Amino acid sequence: MNFYISALFLLLLFGYSTARPQGETCVSNDNCDSGLHCETCVANGNVRPRCTRIQPLSPFSRVNGLPFNRYSWLTTHNSFARLGARSAANGRLVLTTTNQQDTITDQLNDGVRGLMLDMYDFNNDVWLCHSFRGNCYNYTAFTPATNVLTEVRVFLEANPSEIITVIIEDYVRSPNGLTRAFNASGLMRFWFPVSRMPRNGQDWPTVDDMVQNNQRLVVFTSRASKESSERIAYQWRYMVENQYGDSGMRAGSCPNRSESPAMNTTTRSLVLMNYFPSTPSLTQSCRHNSAPLISMMNTCYEVAGRRWPNFIAVDYYRRSDGGGAPQAVDTANGQLVCGCANIASCRENMTFGACEVAGDIAPSGEFNNQTSLGQFDSRPIRFQWLIGVFLMAGMSL
Repeated sequence: MNFYISALFLLLLFGYSTARPQGETCVSNDNCDSGLHCETCVANGNVRPRCTRIQPLSPFSRVNGLPFNRYSWLTTHNSFARLGARSAANGRLVLTTTNQQDTITDQLNDGVRGLMLDMYDFNNDVWLCHSFRGNCYNYTAFTPATNVLTEVRVFLEANPSEIITVIIEDYVRSPNGLTRAFNASGLMRFWFPVSRMPRNGQDWPTVDDMVQNNQRLVVFTSRASKESSERIAYQWRYMVENQYGDSGMRAGSCPNRSESPAMNTTTRSLVLMNYFPSTPSLTQSCRHNSAPLISMMNTCYEVAGRRWPNFIAVDYYRRSDGGGAPQAVDTANGQLVCGCANIASCRENMTFGACEVAGDIAPSGEFNNQTSLGQFDSRPIRFQWLIGVFLMAGMSL
């Protein structure tokens, strides 16, 4: 009997001792290759947990030194609105919709480089709030903006070659309120000045230039007046953006947001693509962030004058049935950087469009794993072989 117990233990250990690539079944995140986690997508009919992507490949790892607008960045919608968060105002659960599962630090460590933040006047300070009618309340307030901006500063200090974009939905009316928040967080020393942003559709400075000058924080506001009063770039002078919410998720259509110029306006160098529903859904996000996201990206590419998005904004970015939002970013980067179907195909000094390697690969690096339940399954050939060994050994006793 002891032999059978030992053999079964070895079977389980051997069956899960090697990390698994994207798409293979899993029990926990530890079963998956680095850069993946164990996830189910019941909304797509996938009830068995499988290893899914959580991070795009860094485009700098393939080709560096291109203009900023020649790259695409994974962007989180309402980055601060974390599921299960408690308000710093009263310690209670925030009673408003949420859009992400992870802290800002975890998002940045996973390769998110665009943060969409809603900022309000509240408690004599600037707060991150998911509210309505321009007012923030105890039950809709998440945290003072300086808390999240400090996380961004800490990340930039620890990663001297990374660039982060902050896109502010701006309800702050207090004079110089945003400037005070950025000063208090210590981020002004990373500030990319509005004077260097191209206004007529030209290329941006190269990422190498931005890094060398330590101008690695790009900030946009939704209030036009802040550009002259606080030197914060008015978003739609520099980018086009498609409609957010349900009306922006209709297959075959990519209308511009009402505040944005038309999607095919070439005097704007940057393209922001939203793809998330009006009411966020943790369960449905894995379906939204899969094939429909790629399909919408292709639609918006055509509508935007055959331009790939520089920012791809989603809810619950970790959720998908496979490659998800990271795969969409890898696809856009492949097209922008080297004219290939995936950034994995790009090589330094290659001729644009001379693609050598096709397909998708999992990124390398260190990632934070979170526990996820699954069901037992192993690689079929290995499993059957071990069962055979187990039975034959038992029969020989």
